[in-house]
Parts: sequence; C-alpha cells; structure tokens
Amino acid sequence: MATQAATSFQGNMKKALAGLRRINLEGLRWRVFDAKGQVLGRLASQISVVLQGKDKPTYAPNRDDGDMCIVLNAKDVSVTGRKMTDKFYRWHTGYVGHLKERSLKDQMAKDPTEVIRKAVLRMLPRNKLRDDRDRKLRIFANDDHPFGDRPLESYEMPPRNVREMRPRARRAMIRAQKKAEQQQDGTNDARRRKKKEVEA
Repeated sequence: MATQAATSFQGNMKKALAGLRRINLEGLRWRVFDAKGQVLGRLASQISVVLQGKDKPTYAPNRDDGDMCIVLNAKDVSVTGRKMTDKFYRWHTGYVGHLKERSLKDQMAKDPTEVIRKAVLRMLPRNKLRDDRDRKLRIFANDDHPFGDRPLESYEMPPRNVREMRPRARRAMIRAQKKAEQQQDGTNDARRRKKKEVEA
C-alpha cells in the first residue's frame, strides 16, 4: 500500500519523508488541510493549534501531543489586502551589507510551501519542542502526497464570522459606487457625442 502511494507521488520523496523516523507516530492522527482559497494567517493559526495539540483535552505545554498535519494546494493559498506585493521576507547572509529580501509574490513563484511553513513556525512557541512540531508539518504545493496509506482525516476550517459593515462606512461605499457609475455614464455620453460629431 505504501509503495502504491509512493509511486503515484511525483514530488521530492526524500524531502516529503525526511525526519519521519524521529517522530513517534503511535496514536497520532493524520489531519489534512486544504489550503485552496484559504487566507494564509487564518490557515496557519489553525495548523499551529493542531501541531501543539491544543485541540485535545489532554494538552500540556511541556508535552508534544500534536498530530501530523498535511497541507495540500499550498500554491492556491490567498492573502488579503496588498500583502502579495507589500509583504517581504528578509534575511542576512552574514556579509556586510548583504541584507536580502524577497516579496511574497516572488516567494510564491519560487516555493509556495515555504510561505505556509514560515507562517506556522512563527506562531509556535520558541522552545525545545519546536523542531519536533516542525517535523510533523508536511506541506505540498499540489494535491498529491505520499501518505495515501495512512488513516487521513480532513480538517474542516471554522466558518469566518464576517462583521457587518458600520452604517457610516456602508454609506460611504454606496456614495463611491454611485460616483463611479456617474463617471462611467459621463464617459459613455462623451463617447456617444464624439461618435455623432464624427458621423455628422
């Protein structure tokens, strides 16, 4: 069964299975997160909760009781606002003046799995359990993975509670929409006038 899942997987098998021997897999659940259309920060916070085991009644901060997390479709994760161009990942090589940076858009093109990994790891506490929790996180850019022989459980993301817009903001939005419609009607009228002048 494991060989069938492994043969169907097209990605880097060595990277996908790295460090699994160091994890005690006995009694762990295999949770599958689908990142397609999910907001990056909200997805990462749910993954970090499962990695720490905070969704279990037996949670203790000094024990690593978290489950295995498999994240699929990392390339289809979404972000809000202008983060795709305005968010930067920075690191220093150690040489003088070698502060490097890469935008979120470039990082998604280079390796989308690293975006989710960094978001999740920065939500985990900085202690000795962090490396073990990192090993339990497996991220794949597409929907294929080599763990088809495991008892997988799909994780249902909690629904977003979208707050109703405040009355003043709603009125401002309606005014902006009307203004845009009027401007568009005005440009259309101007085009019609020019057309009539050309025809006459």
